[in-house]
Amino acid sequence: MVTKLKKLSSLEYPGRLIILGKDLSGSYIVVVYAVTGRSPSSQARKIITTKNRAWVEPYDEMTLKRGNVDLLVYPAIQISKGIAVSNGKHTSAIRDCLAQQKNPVEVLANALENWDYEPDAPNYTPRISGCVIKPEKAALSIIKRASDGSSQKNYYGISLIDGKGKMIATYSGENSNPLLSFEGEPIDVDLSEKSPEETAEAVYKALGPKNHEKDFRVSVAVLFADTKKFEKYVISIINRHDRKE
Repeated sequence: MVTKLKKLSSLEYPGRLIILGKDLSGSYIVVVYAVTGRSPSSQARKIITTKNRAWVEPYDEMTLKRGNVDLLVYPAIQISKGIAVSNGKHTSAIRDCLAQQKNPVEVLANALENWDYEPDAPNYTPRISGCVIKPEKAALSIIKRASDGSSQKNYYGISLIDGKGKMIATYSGENSNPLLSFEGEPIDVDLSEKSPEETAEAVYKALGPKNHEKDFRVSVAVLFADTKKFEKYVISIINRHDRKE
């Protein structure tokens, strides 16, 4: 197992990422959603909380409009009959399917049936997703561009283990042009922090610039949901634009 968030710290530019797991006490489902961005429009965002969801919205609306607003503004986390998380508007499609299946992989497969990777050539950003349903069943997925231009959809049922998490990202971690899509199985991470605030700080720090390189951080949102009642939850958010550092 990779200790702490060492693997995350080694990624120069992961794009967007999702972590699903449980806290060390086993009392809480942990959902992490983090945004990093290279372009001014991607950087001009923040995450806010509204009823039963965390929403990615403009920080600087005029700058954000230089990019594709349809891909930049969306619900990242939604709580309903379970928990849905993604890097786009397909979060709502997952939320709508949470009560329809007892298998989290089937929830994602049904919700994402008509979705493809993002149409943002030349990167063709993958759509990453996750869900948690009762009793403590979870899955992650990625939709990315295959070599023939079709959509390659991979689904991963994951076990929720105390103090452990599984992470998936949009990109491989290299700051390349074009960006390379995430490859392989979800990555193991440790979730040793005791609260959503501590976890958000740990993830935010791990995403920080390496060797005086550019700071790509935008936002981190961490949800701790009671394992018995998902609707009982706390979300902690760090927006880079709100920090003076």
